[in-house]
Amino acid sequence: MNLQHQLKKSSITIPTLAGPFGSYVPAKRVGNLIFVSGQLPVQDGKMLATGPVPSRCSIEQARLAAGQCVINALAAASTVIDLNQLVGVVRLGVFVNSDPTFFEQPKVANSASELLIELFGSSGRHTRAAVGVNSLPLDAAVEIEAVFEGE
Repeated sequence: MNLQHQLKKSSITIPTLAGPFGSYVPAKRVGNLIFVSGQLPVQDGKMLATGPVPSRCSIEQARLAAGQCVINALAAASTVIDLNQLVGVVRLGVFVNSDPTFFEQPKVANSASELLIELFGSSGRHTRAAVGVNSLPLDAAVEIEAVFEGE
């Protein structure tokens, strides 16, 4: 599997990493695991989706934002490993800025999971948590952390 080829085939460009925004690293390699800090849905320096779902951010906007979080997670991973050396996805943590009565966080998280399966094939299948939270940094609608497997 060649991730760079799959990214090109899917018309996805990995951006230059924006951040970090605190006293942490965007990614850290431990053995063959690459732990990626939470990534926000920032594209070209702008937040794609803000506020709680669904009152200020639609489910569809949040799903698109989750995809951008995955792209940003790959950008973070690329700071510690060549992307073609990534062989799979171990886990995702998906945090959705949610209204108190919103219970469809898995619908938002599925967008991220589906993108990773598209890019990695069967090795993109992973464990996952989809969690509703009352706020996220910079009023983001979604934040995603990831653990990848490398060669």
